[in-house]
Amino acid sequence: MSAIEWEIAVNADEVTAGPLSGVLVADFSRVLAGPYATMLLADLGAEVVKVEGPAGDDTRHWVPPRRGDTGTYYLAINRNKRSIVLDLKDPDDLAVAHELSARADVFIHNFKPGGMDRFELGYDHVAARNPRSVYCSISGFGATGGAHLPGYDLLVQAMSGLMSLTGDPEGSPYRAGISVFDVMTGLHSVIGILAALRHRDETGAGQHVETNLLSTAMSSLVNQTSAYVAGGVVPQRMGNAHLSLFPYEPLATGDGDLVIAAGNDGQYRRLVQAMGLPELADDPRFATVGDRNDRREELRPLLLERLATRTAQEWFEELSAAGIPCGPINDVRGGVELAASLGLDPVVTIGDVPTVRNPIRLSASPARYDLPPPALDEHGAEVRAWLGFPQETA
Repeated sequence: MSAIEWEIAVNADEVTAGPLSGVLVADFSRVLAGPYATMLLADLGAEVVKVEGPAGDDTRHWVPPRRGDTGTYYLAINRNKRSIVLDLKDPDDLAVAHELSARADVFIHNFKPGGMDRFELGYDHVAARNPRSVYCSISGFGATGGAHLPGYDLLVQAMSGLMSLTGDPEGSPYRAGISVFDVMTGLHSVIGILAALRHRDETGAGQHVETNLLSTAMSSLVNQTSAYVAGGVVPQRMGNAHLSLFPYEPLATGDGDLVIAAGNDGQYRRLVQAMGLPELADDPRFATVGDRNDRREELRPLLLERLATRTAQEWFEELSAAGIPCGPINDVRGGVELAASLGLDPVVTIGDVPTVRNPIRLSASPARYDLPPPALDEHGAEVRAWLGFPQETA
């Protein structure tokens, strides 16, 4: 039975069609990078079967915070999926896994490189069963020299150089407030999977998509890695300051900080005009981006003196009206409330579980929000029956 037949037979009344409707994803991943990727695929219409070990995905138990008995971490990245528990050390369960891999359009996991081979679920085994399968493996440090290293986002933040760039220049390195490279690797995995599916449409053949957190970090550090590889400069922590732009950071006002982001010469001139400092607009000391960077310690106190005369909210309203990029520093609640106030509808409730809306807006085939994050093995009997392994009743 194909993935399309699955939709007809199993969930025609439940699932909204999407651009990936008819694509079946066998999801053997856990924690963050893989589950985030498969949720994005599911939002776009793919049918995702989430395969979990007997204890379930680790994030089910990462509390607090929790909603009921389930960690909100798990709820964030597992909607629109069906859960089945398979113990790959059990021959009967392994047979189910093999059959699922033979039918899936996409097979994804984030075990250590080589870890799936012992279950005959490595790329070569799955490709032999299903030559059309797009096989995506996610690791921390790749499948060669770093294959033995555990793929934890915190380690990659440290070892990639990100932490050396984050924090006060006189203080200790800091991790980012989220598992940034897990999320970015999930995004890169989706891009690779979609490209491979497009290739399969043209050729009929699947392929192996490989992503890893460290390579993602090297790419995602963008101007910072380029500073070294192209310019021979090793960037250092600058707090909230930008390596190449000023003013482009939080600046103190009369009652708190306001982020001001003047990214080019025109924005800078409009900024100082709006602040009532027209003499700075044509001051040759600050005429270009390079000039302002070289003399930022001269320019900063001139701006701060003026900013201190009003509150952050007053400056936000006035500068925004003048088209100057600026904004307050919100907490997460403030961010969600801002998105709601701007009509972005950031929260989608499925059943009784609030989740954050998929950020991709498609005019003809929008994201779907059909299934809440599943309970452990919630769909086990259903999936087994579809695969031809009905459970015996007592």
